[in-house]
Amino acid sequence: MNSLQIDPSTFALVLIDLQRGILARDTSPHSAADVLAVSVRLAERVRRAGGQVVLVHVGYSADGMDRLAVPTDQAAPGGPMPPGFSDLAPELGPMPGDLVIMKRQWGAFYGTELELQLRRRGLTTIGLAGISTNFGVESTARDAWERGFELVFIEDAMAGLSIDAHHFAITTIFPRLGRVRSSIDVLAALGHGAD
Repeated sequence: MNSLQIDPSTFALVLIDLQRGILARDTSPHSAADVLAVSVRLAERVRRAGGQVVLVHVGYSADGMDRLAVPTDQAAPGGPMPPGFSDLAPELGPMPGDLVIMKRQWGAFYGTELELQLRRRGLTTIGLAGISTNFGVESTARDAWERGFELVFIEDAMAGLSIDAHHFAITTIFPRLGRVRSSIDVLAALGHGAD
């Protein structure tokens, strides 16, 4: 494994779905509370270092007409979202300078301005974290890789709905798309040493 070097001026920390309705779920191998705590620490360091924090959350219109509705063998939960479902964790912010992206599906690129905002700011490396590893994070990662972004997956700042799903993405998919590292590695690569 090669050492990690990050230029904060071209780095975006993209945090996926750290919002009230998703943080309430049981996750593995890291609890949602642990993922949030590590993500807050990362976001604070990225901001101090001059990088970009991107807070992505998922939500739908009140009538639900903007939700995907295609036949599947295992349907996603239906019905109206509970109040506050899409509210970002207040510990994260947003803080001045953060980008906030609302998406309507798993991935954060399709149908949003994420790519436009990253390109206009000259951001070429994305640190990915959030919930859930094999849905929102993986879908965003695949799209980012196909668009030529360098990817750093922050393993202890993400979790899946099962340990097996998380482990599969971390060991099989993500190493083919970028570099898998711990938050300690990323904090150190951002400078000022690890907290």
